[in-house]
Amino acid sequence: MTIAPGFRAAAAASLFLLVACAQDGGNSTLPAGAPEPRDPDTVALRIDHTGGFTTPGDNVARLPIVTIYGDGRAIVQGPQPAIYPGPALPNLQVIKISSADVDKLVARATGAGVGTAKDLGQPPIADAPSTRFTVGAEGGPAITEVYALSEADNASGLTADQVAARTKLRDLLTAVSDLPTTLGIKAGSEQAYEPVTLAAIASPYVAPDPATVGKEQTAVAWPGPALPGTSVGKGLETGCVTVTGADTAKVLAAAGKANAATPWTSDGRKWTVILRPLLPDEAGCADLLNR
Repeated sequence: MTIAPGFRAAAAASLFLLVACAQDGGNSTLPAGAPEPRDPDTVALRIDHTGGFTTPGDNVARLPIVTIYGDGRAIVQGPQPAIYPGPALPNLQVIKISSADVDKLVARATGAGVGTAKDLGQPPIADAPSTRFTVGAEGGPAITEVYALSEADNASGLTADQVAARTKLRDLLTAVSDLPTTLGIKAGSEQAYEPVTLAAIASPYVAPDPATVGKEQTAVAWPGPALPGTSVGKGLETGCVTVTGADTAKVLAAAGKANAATPWTSDGRKWTVILRPLLPDEAGCADLLNR
């Protein structure tokens, strides 16, 4: 087959342009001015609680309300059955959203004052948690914490400007806590979160009141690393161990036969264990102890 000279010239010109773009570091898949793709496992937006009146173990095991990652995975807390004792594992769910929706939510958080809000006031309420908003940014995460955000509805002790700033953050919390409604996501599209690594927060077992649990709880042999692990605070016997590899499957299987009040046996002792699935940006107990 004979190739026409004109065709060969056009092809050569196209090849020259492609090589030139490659040498200049050009990216033909991104239009001019488009944002750089986010790292899949980097937090784009997270809302969680800190502090408040709680036990040291519960404080370490506390899960974020919602975490949205660069690849559009939104990990949220799903509904829990209204029973006691509850399940041994929390009901974490994954909702997949588009990169455009990630950008919209990040922009909404920035517009609500995350990273810039300064005077949010201190309402006269004791032992309430703070709500922490985190937005991923090139120079490091932008963080805003507001004390008693949900508890201070009556605006006692707050100025009009403080109430207005808090209202923006409260509206943001409401919107991000209900992504299906906010983004128009079809109900039932969420999937169960399957953790690769767990944190186990263990404290000495204290048998619950039989009148509360209904019957004596059956002990289960702990199949993971020895409990209690690294202390969660000076002088505390509550500790944290990281469960990885083959131990993760063993602990998850055992958790399916246990509940939140189950006594776990390790080295001849009984422990209450809170199982905390680690999220994609978390590697072990150190991440929970140092946040």
